[in-house]
Amino acid sequence: MSVLDKLLPKDVFGFFEVLTTIPRTSGNEKQVSDYFVEFAKSRKLEVFQDDALNVIIKKGGTKGYEKSAPVIIQGHMDMVGEKTSASNHDFLKDPLKLRIVDDFIYATDTTLGADDGIALAFGLAILDDKDLKHPPIEILITTNEETGMNGASSLTSEHLSGKTMLNIDAEEEGIFIVSCAGGLTSYVTFKPEYEDLTGDVMEISITDLKGGHSGMEIIKQRGNAIKILGRVLNRLNEEIGIRLVTLRGGAKHNAISREAYATIAFSKENAAKVSNIIKDMASIVKFENRVEDPKVKVEIKKAEGDKMMLLSSSNNIIKYMITVPDGIQRMSSDIKGLVESSLNLGVLEDKDQEIKFTHAIRSSVKSEKQELAEIISALGSLTGATVNNTSDYPEWQYEEDSKIRKIAVKTYKDLFKKEPEISAIHAGLECGLLKKILPDTDMISFGPNLFDVHTPEEHMSIASAERTYKFLITLLENLK
Repeated sequence: MSVLDKLLPKDVFGFFEVLTTIPRTSGNEKQVSDYFVEFAKSRKLEVFQDDALNVIIKKGGTKGYEKSAPVIIQGHMDMVGEKTSASNHDFLKDPLKLRIVDDFIYATDTTLGADDGIALAFGLAILDDKDLKHPPIEILITTNEETGMNGASSLTSEHLSGKTMLNIDAEEEGIFIVSCAGGLTSYVTFKPEYEDLTGDVMEISITDLKGGHSGMEIIKQRGNAIKILGRVLNRLNEEIGIRLVTLRGGAKHNAISREAYATIAFSKENAAKVSNIIKDMASIVKFENRVEDPKVKVEIKKAEGDKMMLLSSSNNIIKYMITVPDGIQRMSSDIKGLVESSLNLGVLEDKDQEIKFTHAIRSSVKSEKQELAEIISALGSLTGATVNNTSDYPEWQYEEDSKIRKIAVKTYKDLFKKEPEISAIHAGLECGLLKKILPDTDMISFGPNLFDVHTPEEHMSIASAERTYKFLITLLENLK
C-alpha cells in the first residue's frame, strides 16, 4: 500500500517510494542499478551501465531544444544504512517503512535514503515526463558515494558530453553549493595479544547521542560516542588499571558515532571504584553535551568474557583512543562559518582478534588533509597499530566565472522572489572527482531540505522537495 500516493508532484514521490522498496546501501547496489537500466530500456532511452554499476541514461531535447547543449543531472544511488538499536530491519533485503508526519517524510527506525534518493526520483520523473521543456539530458547515477565515492572514481568521460552539471546532493533549499571539501578514509588496526581473564567483568555503554553526517553536522560539535568511550576508559585505567576485553562502536565512517561499547576486566576489590568513576563521568559527559546531546547516557552493567588483552595491548589502544584528534581541526579564514578541516572517528570494530578504527578525514585544503593523515599514521605507529589510507578524493574548488551559477541564481530569484545563498560545504561531493573527469564542465549543487541525514531520524520536507523540483525543471527550461 502506497504511503506517498497523494503527494505532489506525483511522479517524483512515486519514484521516491519505489526506490525505498529496493535495498541500496553502499556495496549492495546491483538490484537498484539494474532497476535504472530496465527503466530506461522500457522507455526506449539510451542507457549505459559500467562495471562499477554506474548508470547513464540519455534523453533527447524537447521541441526547440534539440540542438541545445546537453545537461548532466547527477546523483548517487547508494544510501547510508543506520537504524535504532531496537530495530530488526535488514538493509540487505527489507523495504523501508515510510511515514508522514506533518510536512515531513520519515522511515520508521531507519535512515530514509533521501540522501540521495530524492535526486534519483527527480531524474526519473524528468525522464518520464513528455510535457517538459528541456535540452538533451544525461542522467548520471553513481554508486558507492557514501563509502568512498568509488563509483565516481571509476567513471570515464566516454559516455558523457554535457558541459553543464546539476549535482542534486545538497541538503538545504535555497543554498547553492559551489565548492566542497576533499577527503580520505584512514583505517587504524591493532592486533592485541590476549590471556585468560581474571577479575570482574563489566560492559560500559555510551548511548543516545544524536550522531549525524560527519561533514554537514560536524560544525554542531555533537558528541562522538567512541571518543567519549576512550575518555571513560582512560579515566578508569589511570585510577584503577583495567584490561580491555571487547570494543565496538559507530556504524559508518561518515556518520558521527551515536553508540559505543567496551567490555573491561578489573580487580574485584575495585568494583565500587568503577561504579563511582562511571557515575562521575556520566555527570561530566552529560554536562558537557547538555546543548547538542542532552540525552547522552554513560552506563555500566555486568558482562562475561574468557579472554582479556595483555596490559601492553590494552594500554596502547586506550592511549590511542584518548589522544587521537577528532572533530573540527580548523575553520576557514576565507569563508565565515565554514569548517576547513576535520576528522571523524566513525567506526570501532572488534573482529578476528583485531581492533580497527575508521576515520573520515576532510579538508578543503589538500595539504591540511595530508597533514591530518600523517598525524593519524604517526599516532598509530607510536601505539603499535598499522595504518592504511584509502578512498582519497579531491576537493572541488570555487570558480569565479560560472554560467550555470548565474542562470541558477536568476531562475531562483524569478521563481521565489528572493536571493539564494551561494555557499561552500565541508562535506564531500562527487563534484570534485567529476571535475577531474570532466574538467570543462560547469557545476552547481543544490537540493531540498533534509534533516538528520545519516541517522534513523533522517527526514525530508515535502514542500521543499516540491519547490526544488519546480526550480529544477524551470532551470532546465532556461538552459536553452
